[in-house]
Amino acid sequence: MTKPVVYHIPVCPFSQRLEILLALRGQQDAVEFRVVDITKPRDPDLLAKTRGTTALPVLETSEGQILKESLVILRYLDEALEGAPLRRRDPYEHAIESMLIAKEGSFTMAGYIYVMNQDKAQRTALNDKLLGLYRDLNDFLLEYNPDGTFLFDEFGLAEAVFTPVFKRFWFLDYYEGFELPAGPDYDRVAKWRTACLAHDATDQVSQEEIVKLYYDYALGAGNGALVDGRSVSSFAFEPGWKTRPMPPRDKYGTRASDEALGLVAADTG
Repeated sequence: MTKPVVYHIPVCPFSQRLEILLALRGQQDAVEFRVVDITKPRDPDLLAKTRGTTALPVLETSEGQILKESLVILRYLDEALEGAPLRRRDPYEHAIESMLIAKEGSFTMAGYIYVMNQDKAQRTALNDKLLGLYRDLNDFLLEYNPDGTFLFDEFGLAEAVFTPVFKRFWFLDYYEGFELPAGPDYDRVAKWRTACLAHDATDQVSQEEIVKLYYDYALGAGNGALVDGRSVSSFAFEPGWKTRPMPPRDKYGTRASDEALGLVAADTG
């Protein structure tokens, strides 16, 4: 290999943060992306490289070394690529962005648990949990850059980490009617989120794509698993998501068939 290879699925938020980094650094061609179909068993050659693990993305260096965990890969690429890194070069400022990045895991987990929930009685508690984490982000941003838009003066490493999650949470807007309230507890993080979503370097996915591909997550089936009574995952590559109709919003009262989702041709016999 002449350059690193990233094994990924295009809609994965953890892969998108790598794409955002490359776009911001102007080095989109510095890494080769190889798509993995998570609806099928893993290629034995890839499993051999990863020593049996299936989580994506995975980076293979030009020397054949394997790196896992998206934040590890993100920081590796930021250091390994030619040119100035995206991370803050001032040690104190880098520590600040690292503290914010450390909040991403619990934030992401709360949103995914929320969308995959199948118990209507738990909706309020899950909504409150996520709002509490938004308030925590709001407080952090008010502490370190109260009048700004991003954490610092421009879109940086922390934004590259959080923006793909903000975009995936479009599935909460669609399937759970989630809204971030107005007011001082949320206004600063709302400003940040809006700017992150609108940034030119983050347009690798669309809201329509997220809503369609993550339909099975809304029914409690993640990572390409099949929903009971279905034969095709909403994460299937074919037919392409652009040709499919929008899924039903009511995840609790409606379970669309493969045919209704445009995943297989309707039986006209």
